[in-house]
Amino acid sequence: MTSSKPRVIGLTGGIATGKSSVARLLEQHGAVVIDADQLSREAVMPGSAGLAHIIAAFGEDVLSADGSLDRAHLREIIFVDNEKRRQLEQILHPEIKQLAEEQIAAAAEKHKLVFYMAPLLIEAGATDRVDEIWVVTVSPEVQIQRLMVRDGVSFEQAQAIIGTQMPLAEKVCCGRVVIDNSGTLEQTRQIVDALWVQETGDFDE
Repeated sequence: MTSSKPRVIGLTGGIATGKSSVARLLEQHGAVVIDADQLSREAVMPGSAGLAHIIAAFGEDVLSADGSLDRAHLREIIFVDNEKRRQLEQILHPEIKQLAEEQIAAAAEKHKLVFYMAPLLIEAGATDRVDEIWVVTVSPEVQIQRLMVRDGVSFEQAQAIIGTQMPLAEKVCCGRVVIDNSGTLEQTRQIVDALWVQETGDFDE
C-alpha cells in the first residue's frame, strides 16, 4: 500500500504510432499499464449495458452470429458517418470512463506509478483521469507505411484514416514527454530505457 498519491500518466498517440510497443517496453520495467482499448472491448461484452445501448442505436446488424459486437462492421459504419461516430462515442465514453476509474483506483492502491494507454485520451476529454500526458509519435511517412502494412490498406486509404484523427502535431503539443518511435524497436527501447531512469530515478514500486 502506498502512502502518497500515485502518479497516473496518460500514454497516447495517433494510429500506427506504436503505443502498444512502447507500453510493452514500459511493462518490462515493471510499469502497470491499463489499456483503454481493452476496456472498450469489456464495455461491449455480451450482456453489457454498453452493447445494449449500441444495439438500440445501430440495430442488430452490428452483431456477429455469436451475439458479440461485430467491431469491423461497426467501424465501417462510423468511418463514413461522422454523426454515427459521435453517437457511438457518446455511448462508449461513459462506460469506458467508469471502467478506467475503477481499474486506475485499484492499481493505485498497490503502485506509485500507473500508465493509462488511451488513443483518444485528448479527443475524448479524458485528460482529467491522468496527471500528465506522454505522446508516442512517428514521422508522417512512417505512420502511413506502418498503417498500410498493419491493416493491408492502400496509401490513399491510410491517408484517409489518418485524416479522420486529431493531427499528431497537435497531440505532441499536449505531451509533457514525447517519444519518437520512428526508428527500430531497439532504438525505441533505448529511448524508453533512458526515459525510465530519468523519470523514475530510484522510484521503488
